[in-house]
Amino acid sequence: MIDGKRVLIIMPAWNEAGCVADVVKDVSSTLPGADVLVVDDGSRDGTAEEARSAGATVLQLPYNLGVGGAMRLGYRYAQDRGYDVAIQIDADGQHDPRNVPELLTRLGKSDLVIGARFAGTGAYEVRGPRKWAMVVLAFWLSRLAGTTLTDVTSGFRACGRDLIDVFARWYPVEYLGDTVESTIAVVRAGYKVEQVPVTMRPRVAGTPSQSPWRATLYLGRIGMILLLALSRRAQLGPKGRK
Repeated sequence: MIDGKRVLIIMPAWNEAGCVADVVKDVSSTLPGADVLVVDDGSRDGTAEEARSAGATVLQLPYNLGVGGAMRLGYRYAQDRGYDVAIQIDADGQHDPRNVPELLTRLGKSDLVIGARFAGTGAYEVRGPRKWAMVVLAFWLSRLAGTTLTDVTSGFRACGRDLIDVFARWYPVEYLGDTVESTIAVVRAGYKVEQVPVTMRPRVAGTPSQSPWRATLYLGRIGMILLLALSRRAQLGPKGRK
């Protein structure tokens, strides 16, 4: 329990055997009142065993679905067990659990809180086409949400029980759909979204699931994803309707 709420840390992990145990231990020591769930997304290494050895509850997918698929399973777990808050933290150690209390504080006023890397804290930056795509995304989603959102592709997120129920039954599985499309959907449904500045840390071990070049290609297509997400029929009903 943290401030009277049952909090679940959901950690999607794919081939993170080299760092997941250290990240789980870091999260558990920093947030002793939270439970840690690692969703092993079809890893081919010892990710699941390392996470269990560090004290996390582990769910294993038989094959790789991507972050969105892993997170949907995590939200279903949170829903089934009655958690009040779910927080996504990456298994590579880049998200600092010391930022979690600030996300929790903002949940009192918002439904989805995003830990933003480009909000004036830390020195994390991207360059080239990837940066331009992120700037365009941030501009349009900020207009849609009616608030400043500088980092809409961030996977450091917190939500309360209402959105846990929503995401347990609907959560995009496409690359960047888990961040961009889910944000668009909840804003269009009337949920309030805001961001808090966070500091990104260096990856503990391993390599990113997307190479910089591949990530740039995907981000180059994000304009199409954005247009489709905005033009298609709303995926979620109005806030308050399950």
